[in-house]
Amino acid sequence: MAILTRLLSASDEDLDRAARALARGSLVAFPTDTVYGVGAHAFRPAAVARLFKAKMRPVDKAIPLLIAPEASLTSIAREVPPAARALIDRFWPGGLTVVLWRARTLPDVVTAGGDTVAVRAPDHPLTIALIRKLGAPLAATSANLSGRPSPITADEVLRELGGRIGYVVDGGRCPGGVESTVVDCTPARPVILRLGAVSREAIETGLGQSVDLA
Repeated sequence: MAILTRLLSASDEDLDRAARALARGSLVAFPTDTVYGVGAHAFRPAAVARLFKAKMRPVDKAIPLLIAPEASLTSIAREVPPAARALIDRFWPGGLTVVLWRARTLPDVVTAGGDTVAVRAPDHPLTIALIRKLGAPLAATSANLSGRPSPITADEVLRELGGRIGYVVDGGRCPGGVESTVVDCTPARPVILRLGAVSREAIETGLGQSVDLA
């Protein structure tokens, strides 16, 4: 059954409304520093399950987390190795995702039952404001049906997910085009899983060592 998707502005009042909706378990789409994302409260398993359903996303494909730059990782990860901390301090907020060993308190649905979690602090004021208002990480991915092009405007989100999610925050056009770089920090020697906004050279400079590509 389709639900009514409401379009919100980027005003502080509407961001409060979006945060309250997320806290209740609704799905909300929002602009980021790359493309529009759609997210759920990461610690509400039923909401994360609805995110999989809304996107028609395979249930074995884990969902990354978005956090505020100053947020603690203790509820998300069991530890933050020195290499991960060096990268976080250098590149957050921004286009770097780090993979860490998950905390046991993180719902299984977020990690698709796996032992690791991917985390990023986005460099977009509206995204950061929404996460801060929620006071919790967002389980978030691109605001499109699985396998479709990632949207860069609120209208494109509505065409993709209208009737499937509760709210879309219209923050204007996103830059699009460049995904985050993903670095797996769970091995003793970090590995780049995906090259994107942050170059291999920048990662190696940040770590003071060479880094392999997966």
